[in-house]
Amino acid sequence: MVAMTAVETTANDLVQVGSLVRAARQHRGLTQSQLADKLGTSQSAVARIEQGSQNVTLEMLSRISSALDSELISFGPSKHQHLRVFGGEQLSGTISVNSSKNAAVALLCASLLNRGTTTLRNVARIVEVERIIAVLRSIGASVEWSEDERDVTIKVPDDLDMSTIDADAARRTRSVIMFFGPLLARLDEFELPYAGGCDLGTRTIEPHLIALRPFGLEVTATSGSYHAVAHPVTQRDLQIILTERGDTVTENAIMAAARHDGVTVIRNASPNYMVQDLCFYLELLGVGIEGIGTTTLRITGKPSFNEDVEYVVSEDPVEAMSLLTAGIVTNSEITVTRVPIEFMEIELATLAEMHLKYTLTPEYLSHNGRTRLVDVTVYPSELVAPHDKIHPMPFPGLNIDNLPFFVVIAACATGNTLIHDWVYENRAIHLTDLTRLGADVRLLDAHRLDVTGPTHWVGSEVVCPPALRPAVVILLAMLAARGESVLRNVDIIARGYEQLAQRLEELGARIETFRD
Repeated sequence: MVAMTAVETTANDLVQVGSLVRAARQHRGLTQSQLADKLGTSQSAVARIEQGSQNVTLEMLSRISSALDSELISFGPSKHQHLRVFGGEQLSGTISVNSSKNAAVALLCASLLNRGTTTLRNVARIVEVERIIAVLRSIGASVEWSEDERDVTIKVPDDLDMSTIDADAARRTRSVIMFFGPLLARLDEFELPYAGGCDLGTRTIEPHLIALRPFGLEVTATSGSYHAVAHPVTQRDLQIILTERGDTVTENAIMAAARHDGVTVIRNASPNYMVQDLCFYLELLGVGIEGIGTTTLRITGKPSFNEDVEYVVSEDPVEAMSLLTAGIVTNSEITVTRVPIEFMEIELATLAEMHLKYTLTPEYLSHNGRTRLVDVTVYPSELVAPHDKIHPMPFPGLNIDNLPFFVVIAACATGNTLIHDWVYENRAIHLTDLTRLGADVRLLDAHRLDVTGPTHWVGSEVVCPPALRPAVVILLAMLAARGESVLRNVDIIARGYEQLAQRLEELGARIETFRD
């Protein structure tokens, strides 16, 4: 008899194993039911494994590996995933923009407000989403993926158990900080692990605390966690002035205001895409919100919600920029569909100044009925450096997360471009790795890069930086680089993109996934 040894795992390990199983199954073109038949188990058991909600034995992992003809687990030292890219060729075809990561995590956090059932449709299955789901499950929420793995249904119990929170998953994502707002109205006292995320420099939570103090929040930093106390608020009408027009800060304030029994005016609010998605969802719960898309919000809250609602997550402008950049740097003609144009207008205007040739279709609405979309086709173009520096601004300015893509685009343009990343202390230095591929990118200080083009891209081996967008930028540069390139330790890309390498292959990119 073969001993069935259980794999000692944390909840986050189970999520990662589940993601590997799901990706391998999809690659083989099997449904959950078909894999279940091969394993002699039920479809629901496969679903639980892929959701990371069921422990597995080594024997079961071996059977799954055999059924899928894929090595899902190895013994001995940990093996990171790497990409081998054969670049220097044009891409072609059409690709659609997936739903927003940042909107999805905000909506998952906001589901804590609702005592009814929340169904989120068109949710990208990425690591950041899976981590928030792991945290929600660990405190008592029921979170289930649909059979087609595109929708998530969340049911939050009356009593949450914060003592059982998955601290490992929580510390791996900065998004957990958005639990402050919704938990204020549910718990008198609770603790949250320190927020993590990409290595982008010092990022204080003080703006969040300033925004939430009028709602009664008091936070004390302890060893490895934030201890929060929610004091009663007697004032019905509140005026909140945000000291930072940040997306997550605004979302925290909005979620606290949604459960405040009165009227809250939030000034200097971010009107960015994920904030708008959050507002559209809260309107379905019965929250009155005036000023969506502006920097001043007037929110009429309710003390409780018990609504069964469905909401379709909008498309991701940062993924749209990523896909357009793939076409631009490879000097290709590609069409990117379902681009949320409201959040891409400054980016496209800047690219037009750099002489990029592109066309737009007439606008149409996203499945949420609110977000305006277009299809964008980019054409081979002789790019030139812009006259002024390129820098991000809060919406409606150039998106902070889209700025890194302009570094690799500027490297393809004739002339000198100054890139000013004033938000993050550490992100600019990660982009200097483009020099390994032949680019002339000089770090002037912690926030400014000097880029001179055009670049004669050459293949090279680069270790993925510990920041999501710079990692993707290097991958896109490798598509332009002649010959073979290797990008090592690419796990961070899965934080914000669903099977990006495979999707680029649909446009003709030659990318191989391998492990040492």
